[in-house]
Amino acid sequence: MNITVVVMLFLLAVLAYVVVLLVGIASIHKAKLESKKILEDALEEKKRIIDLARKEGEEIRSRAIVESKEEANKYREEIEKDLRNIRRDLQLLERKLLSREENVERKESYLQRKERELTIKEREINELQKRLDEDRNRLSQELEEVARMSEEEAKNLLIENMRKEAEIASLNLTKKIEEEYNQKAIEKARRVIVDAIQRIALDVVNETAISSVQLPNDAMKGRIIGREGRNIRAFETITGVDLIIDDTPGVVVLSSFDPVRREIARRALMKLVDDGRIHPTTIEEIYEKVKNEFDEEVYGIGEKTYNELGLQPMSSEEYKYVGRMKFKVSYSQNVLSHSIETAMIASRIAEELGMDSGTIINVKKAGLLHDVGKVSLDVSEGGHAIVGAKLAEKWGYSDRIVNAIAAHHGEVEPMFVESSLIMIADAISAARPGARKEDMENYIRRLENLEKIALSFSNIEKAYAIQAGRELRVFVDSMKVSDEEAKIIAKEIAKKIDEEVNFPGQIKVTLIRETRIVETVR
Repeated sequence: MNITVVVMLFLLAVLAYVVVLLVGIASIHKAKLESKKILEDALEEKKRIIDLARKEGEEIRSRAIVESKEEANKYREEIEKDLRNIRRDLQLLERKLLSREENVERKESYLQRKERELTIKEREINELQKRLDEDRNRLSQELEEVARMSEEEAKNLLIENMRKEAEIASLNLTKKIEEEYNQKAIEKARRVIVDAIQRIALDVVNETAISSVQLPNDAMKGRIIGREGRNIRAFETITGVDLIIDDTPGVVVLSSFDPVRREIARRALMKLVDDGRIHPTTIEEIYEKVKNEFDEEVYGIGEKTYNELGLQPMSSEEYKYVGRMKFKVSYSQNVLSHSIETAMIASRIAEELGMDSGTIINVKKAGLLHDVGKVSLDVSEGGHAIVGAKLAEKWGYSDRIVNAIAAHHGEVEPMFVESSLIMIADAISAARPGARKEDMENYIRRLENLEKIALSFSNIEKAYAIQAGRELRVFVDSMKVSDEEAKIIAKEIAKKIDEEVNFPGQIKVTLIRETRIVETVR
């Protein structure tokens, strides 16, 4: 019993020791875990603090960079501003130096001129001294001769010398007066012309021989050309204008020396492109419609021109001719602009010279119509001045205006003051820098001569010089000319061109005889 109790007590003591041991081990493990967690938390906190410090450092560095850049920009602007001020001061100083150099040069030039004048004066004084010495010697000789003369002979000699001296003085005075009046007349004429020109401000633009038409797309070029080129051939035949289609995107070019013909063709092509239906029949219909509209517009231009100049026409036909002048070019100068300019200059000169209102109106009318012969359809012999004079005479204008038109290029004798004024005003307008180009005018005159030669034959309806004059298309009246006669006319036209026209290269004469038969179904 005692032994059992002792054993039990021993076991209980061992068990208690084990329990205490286990509890101690558990406590140690728990303490390790807690210390590990504390260590991990401390490491996390350390990392967070380091990241936060790094982020704040980056922000501080970025702000420092931005502030340094701003400071640098501000400093750069101040430096650039200082540099600009320095440059401005240098430029100002340079201008002052240049001005001083110019002043020095002017003074030097002035001194040189004065030196030359002094040299000339000195030479004149020497010559005068020489003449005085000669006169003194001559008078001494004359006195010696007079001493040997009678009183009557000495008196006659004195009178003769005085008469010669008076004649010389009179001639010198007359010459001086003439020179002064001539100089005053020249200055007066210059002042009148300058005043007249200064009171006129007209825009004059050089014209060219081509016009361009914008297309909505390049596919339209194929429709304009048509199957096997029938549309473009029909267009060129009807309008008498070259239609140039190349690789330029969205653009076709119309070429003709005749601005009226080219403008009608341009408007017709624009309407065809807008309409979209492009074939020979539509081309002809739209061309006729555009031509009629153009004729109405031309009439309106002529009427507006007369109203702006304050003139009244003698015939309503004048509106059509004056309106066509807007689309006519001479020496690359628009004829209507040149004619208005001539009319204004001539009328201003007449006003400056104090002429009456009737003369002023006459010169203004003659100035406006002096080149009207250039738009005449008359192919008869004579220059445009003669043709224009015939038109003015037909419209019922007075001899003064008719002669002013006919004489402005010296083809007839100017008979009235209006004629002289128109010649002067026309020369002033034509002499403006850039107003005239001889090469273009000669080129246009050659092409016009080709058409005139063809139109000089009978039964010719119309003639177009195209392809820069390398081809002449002639249309005959099919009711009056047979096929055989057409061949003969073509040969005669070619022969006459060969005889009368000096043209480089070859000229192709194409004579077109077209017969149309129309039947209407009712």
